[in-house]
Amino acid sequence: MSATTAAPVAGRPEAPPGGPVPRRVRPPRWLDLRLVLGVLLVLASVLLGARVVTAADATVPVWSASGDLAAGTVLGEGDLVAVQVRLDDVAGQYLATSTQPEGRVLGRAVRAGELLPRSALEEATGLVQLALPVQAGYVPPSLARGQVVDVYAVADPAVGASAQTGGDVDLVVSAAPVQAVTGRGDGVLSSSTTTVQVVVAVAAEDAAGVLGAIGGRGLVVVVRDSVDADEDVTPAGTAPAGPTG
Repeated sequence: MSATTAAPVAGRPEAPPGGPVPRRVRPPRWLDLRLVLGVLLVLASVLLGARVVTAADATVPVWSASGDLAAGTVLGEGDLVAVQVRLDDVAGQYLATSTQPEGRVLGRAVRAGELLPRSALEEATGLVQLALPVQAGYVPPSLARGQVVDVYAVADPAVGASAQTGGDVDLVVSAAPVQAVTGRGDGVLSSSTTTVQVVVAVAAEDAAGVLGAIGGRGLVVVVRDSVDADEDVTPAGTAPAGPTG
C-alpha cells in the first residue's frame, strides 16, 4: 500500500519551512577592564607630559646687574635690569623683581649680567656721598658709576693747588666706589680745565679727614682695573694722608 500525501486544508495557510534561529546581538562591554586600564594609562601620560613641559618653562623674574658695580655702591635706578631665569630650588637666594633694592648698598662687587643675590645687599648705614671737584684732564675719560677709584691730592699749581700745601702726592681716598660723574661734556666748550664732579661713597666718620687731607690741592682720579677691591687695601675713604712738609 503506497503512502499518500495529505492535501492542504482549504483556507489554512501553508506553514513556512524551518530555518536557523537568529542570535541576539550583545552590546559592547565599555567597562571591560583592559579598556579602562588603557584609558587610564593615556590620561596619566598626558598629565605627566603637561607637568614636564610646565616645569621646563617655570622661570622667575629676578634682578641682574646692568654693569660692573663695586662693593659699597648705593644702588639706584638703572643699576639693575629684570631678567627671566629658571632657578628651581635656589630661587629664594636671589632678589625678585617684586623687591625694590634702590638705596641698598652692595656688600660685594657684582659683575655685569650677574644675578643679584640677597646676601650681597646691606643697609645704607654710616655712608655719605662725598663730591670731589676734579679737573677734566685728571679724570679718566671712561670713568663711570660703579667703578673703583683711588684719589690722589697733588701739590701742582697746574691742577689748582698751592705748592706750599701738603706733600707732593698724597693718597686721600682708597678703593672708593664711584656713585656719579657729572659736569663732563664733549662739546666745543669743554677743555682739560673743566671741573668734573666725582661723587664717591665714604664712611661718614672719614669725610672730614678726607677733606682735611686734600687741603685745597688738586685731585687726580685713578681707576682700578677691577671692581673687586683688594683684600689688603684700606676701606673706602679711610686712606691716611701722606707725610707733610
